[in-house]
Amino acid sequence: MTFLGIDFGTSGARAMVIDEAGDILWQQTQSFSSLTSGQWLKGWKTALFELISAIPAPEKAQLQAIAINGTSSTVILCDSGGNPITEPILYNDHRGMGVKSQLAELAPPRHLVQSSTSSLAKLLWWSSQDYFSQAHYFLHQADWLASLLHAQRGISDYHNALKLGYDGQALRYPNWLENSSLRPLLPEIFAPGTPIAPLQPSLAQTFGLPTTCWICTGTTDSIAAFLASGAQEPGDAVTSLGSTLVLKLLSHSPIEDLATGVYSHRLGNLWLTGGASNSGGAVLRHFFNPQQLAQLSAQINPHQPSTYDYYPLLSPGERFPFNDPQFVPRLSPRPDDDRAFLQGLLEGLARIEALGYQTLEQLGASPLRRVYSAGGGAQNSTWQAIRVRQLQIPILVSPQTEAAYGTARLAQRAGTFI
Repeated sequence: MTFLGIDFGTSGARAMVIDEAGDILWQQTQSFSSLTSGQWLKGWKTALFELISAIPAPEKAQLQAIAINGTSSTVILCDSGGNPITEPILYNDHRGMGVKSQLAELAPPRHLVQSSTSSLAKLLWWSSQDYFSQAHYFLHQADWLASLLHAQRGISDYHNALKLGYDGQALRYPNWLENSSLRPLLPEIFAPGTPIAPLQPSLAQTFGLPTTCWICTGTTDSIAAFLASGAQEPGDAVTSLGSTLVLKLLSHSPIEDLATGVYSHRLGNLWLTGGASNSGGAVLRHFFNPQQLAQLSAQINPHQPSTYDYYPLLSPGERFPFNDPQFVPRLSPRPDDDRAFLQGLLEGLARIEALGYQTLEQLGASPLRRVYSAGGGAQNSTWQAIRVRQLQIPILVSPQTEAAYGTARLAQRAGTFI
């Protein structure tokens, strides 16, 4: 049997087929980085269908389940037939700023949805538009793409629905949302990876897939990347060493501290909690090009600490592990020796990571036991050694980092229920 996961990111989509052992049998990427407003829906649908069509025949013949992830809070408003009635609103769109007073009246103070980019803020903005009377379904990107395959309407998962206001602990919409005028548009929520319906027969014939291939609920891109990492026990964590520093820790208990952007996603009977610092690899790339980073890192002794106490930020303001919009970066004194300067930066990033995990534990998360590294910075062995010195626990490089792989594993889990 084979399983398909498709990751819809900001600039392209990647499809990956795995077997029952989790081995990758096929993968392919389709770019839509050239798409502009007015082309998103068509481009996403084209990418979805072309990627499925491109799967080699032997893998198609055994395909049992498909799951899709999308960017969190990218949303679509559809009519009664499930057809979009306007262009989608993307994850980073801040038009919800215009409805902050309405949002404050509807949702509790400091709730996760009290953000201009939340799914609920975007739905509230839509509710004031002339065409809103045509609306019947409010869907996330992954929901809509899955509906193209199984033709079921109004279905989502509790990962995508978190920023819509869905209560992942109680597994229901809260009363303030249940009793609102928006409730008829809200999707029915299932666990990620739940089999919903088989692939439409006409599409099965078009793609050359079995009619027994099921379409499952999906997840968000960041959680799919966590699922790909191999982390699975409480205390397992993933640090994404990209432009920013993102920490995710698997915990027995959910925690929230919305002042610092900490919230929890349900992951079966466990909870995935974390936060994102404004610091990260973008600071390194500001001062050094990739070749310099590689050459200078190789000259650093990671076991001999420097004397520098940097807090690397490109501009004032930090959000996690503490929230201070006015926090001033510490990047001086800068030594004449670039190697020493880089070591100070790497140590500063490692201290932020350690403080982040300490903060999560202090808020009630399970104690950290090991960290998987993902992102471009995971390949820097010097940085990894410095992080081991700071964290005093094992640090592993994730064997898989692609969100498409994590989504394929989600489809694989669903296959056990079909």
